[in-house]
Amino acid sequence: MNLDKLCVVLVEPRGERNIGSVARAMGNFGISDLRLVAPRTDHLQDEARKMAVKATVLLEQATVYPDLASALADCHFAYATTRRFGKYRVDFLHPDSAAEHLLPLLDEGRVALVFGREEHGLMTEELDLCQRLITIPTNGALASMNLAQSVVICLYEVAKHHGVALGKKQTARRLASNSELEILFGHMRESLLSIRYLNWQNPEHILRSWRQMFGRAGLDDREVRIVRGLMSEIDRVEGERRVLAKETDDDNL
Repeated sequence: MNLDKLCVVLVEPRGERNIGSVARAMGNFGISDLRLVAPRTDHLQDEARKMAVKATVLLEQATVYPDLASALADCHFAYATTRRFGKYRVDFLHPDSAAEHLLPLLDEGRVALVFGREEHGLMTEELDLCQRLITIPTNGALASMNLAQSVVICLYEVAKHHGVALGKKQTARRLASNSELEILFGHMRESLLSIRYLNWQNPEHILRSWRQMFGRAGLDDREVRIVRGLMSEIDRVEGERRVLAKETDDDNL
């Protein structure tokens, strides 16, 4: 398993010292791919460089993206971190179990650890782009953690489990990329709306459950094609049904 395939994604970070500290933590644990989504500060400022210490090269090599979807387009699996719970925020992993789950996936493609804004984390729509959720168990009286500290905890667990998992065999299975998954979910939305399986007023309600189920399964590219084939068959049958219904209506005129 190759840690070069693990990337750290920061969504709209606003503190240059935080970004620098994240770069230093990545250097500590051998992670080199830093991705910044619409940062609200210059990640190459002196304060960021001071906090990065000897990991300033990671700041200089960091890539900037306009939105999370583009940052994850080449990733095959993404873990979103959140401290909030709710209707669509279920089935959490703690950092230790997430690291165990994550490491074998590095043999199959690129994996992302996604961290949200310092003040209010990730939005539900951004969580939709990730397959699993990570939460750090903290005291309820002060649940929110500093961004850089959260990154350190998650990367520490990855490094710890990596040390005992180096002997695992590689597999030829390739997980579907985020862009492939979003095409699938778009196809599902259209097909399932056409047969009224989804409520047109709130199609995401049920679709998010499908996202979570497929996220737990970790679909590969062949499995995505199979599900899309099912959606295409639904489209074909529904199209024939509509033609037949129209012909019947015409005959009754």
